[in-house]
Amino acid sequence: MEHDHSREAIHARLSESPQTNYLRDWIYGGIDGTVTTFAVVAGVAGAKLSPQVIIVLGIANLIADGFSMAAGNYSGTRSEAEDVHRLREVERRHIQLEPAGEREEIRELYRQKGFEGPLLEEVVDVITADEERWVAAMLTEEYGLPAAVRSPWLAGLATFCAFFVCGAVPLIPFLLPPLDHPLAISAVLTGVTFFAIGAVRSRWSVQRWWSAGCETLVIGGAAAAIAYVIGWALSDFV
Repeated sequence: MEHDHSREAIHARLSESPQTNYLRDWIYGGIDGTVTTFAVVAGVAGAKLSPQVIIVLGIANLIADGFSMAAGNYSGTRSEAEDVHRLREVERRHIQLEPAGEREEIRELYRQKGFEGPLLEEVVDVITADEERWVAAMLTEEYGLPAAVRSPWLAGLATFCAFFVCGAVPLIPFLLPPLDHPLAISAVLTGVTFFAIGAVRSRWSVQRWWSAGCETLVIGGAAAAIAYVIGWALSDFV
């Protein structure tokens, strides 16, 4: 069991504020960082350019593209948070101007859940007795919004950190003293990273760890292979 079901434990757990989850941001940044950096490595190697070019372009990609991804995720998450704030203010205004109509909305929402008769009226009375509870119910039931609002800063930071950490892996063989077959080593490390990201993701999924790992490996490997083929095909023009 994931948690205790005693009355005390249930009360303590449900009394806490809803927890926000930044797993999506981490997975998003990790996969994209690994894909784009290895795409740079594979594309430059396919074009038969020097390892120094791989290092320069790879580091530039880690910083610039990582910041771009983080900024984009920050803006998107902030837009979501601002929309929640807007809808909350809309509901407050409706409650003040048309309380009877808003009560009827609560009544209809919970009627659709199977409540009826005196029990339905009791539920409506309890919810509408407190404005914060009333607004929260409308946001969740009418608009389908989550109870917890994610921080745009933490979402962007999670994306950047994952992008930078995972995206640095394909560059490792080129940052070390000269190795035999650095591209092959980079490909193996990249594949391991893809698989690890998918396996970790399965911790919050019903998918088996090896299945999630293989799925991510196939997706990332396909992107890397495309980049290598394009680099190889264009090598005569460089």
